[in-house]
Amino acid sequence: MTHPRFVTVEGIEGAGKSTCLNVIEECIRRRGLELLVTREPGGTPLGEDLRALLLGHRHDGMADDTELLLMFAARAEHLHARIEPGLAEGRWVLCDRFTDATYAYQGYGRGVDRARIASLETWVQGARRPDLTLLLDVPVEQGLMRAGQRSAPDRFERQHVEFFERVRAGYLELAAAAPARYRVIDASRTIDEVVAQITTTVDTYLDQVAA
Repeated sequence: MTHPRFVTVEGIEGAGKSTCLNVIEECIRRRGLELLVTREPGGTPLGEDLRALLLGHRHDGMADDTELLLMFAARAEHLHARIEPGLAEGRWVLCDRFTDATYAYQGYGRGVDRARIASLETWVQGARRPDLTLLLDVPVEQGLMRAGQRSAPDRFERQHVEFFERVRAGYLELAAAAPARYRVIDASRTIDEVVAQITTTVDTYLDQVAA
């Protein structure tokens, strides 16, 4: 039996993560593997409450440190209640965003010292890191245009274009620094082309870990 893996999906607003998650889920389940699908911030009752605080507009003036600590508070609960138990039970875990998003948004986007993020990462996660991360890369203006067509903007989506340019650049820098874990998907293409990229990428990975 294939050892369970922790797979994450990252990308800026409008990159198409929902479609990507559905394709990855289908690829994994097609192999007969047990799978837990979850998201961050969120994934637990407490995490979803914290998500509402983080994405809603009641606390638009939230301090950057507060935002960072709430992200890791939700993550600590998520790891304890769902991710680690799921992996221990032999299930693959597929997560919509994880700590790479914290580096991208709070680190590169907000300018929080990335060494402080790394310290929290080690404290909260121990040695746990994703086994595979798919980064959906899309030009910022294209992503924001897509996001604007689907719903009213949340607290993050109201940031300036320059913020998202920093986030995107941060994601690409993270991917370049960890090529063994990251797979960059050109999400600017048509849906069919993106689905084909994701399917090939995930199927290739599944073949590798099953060998």
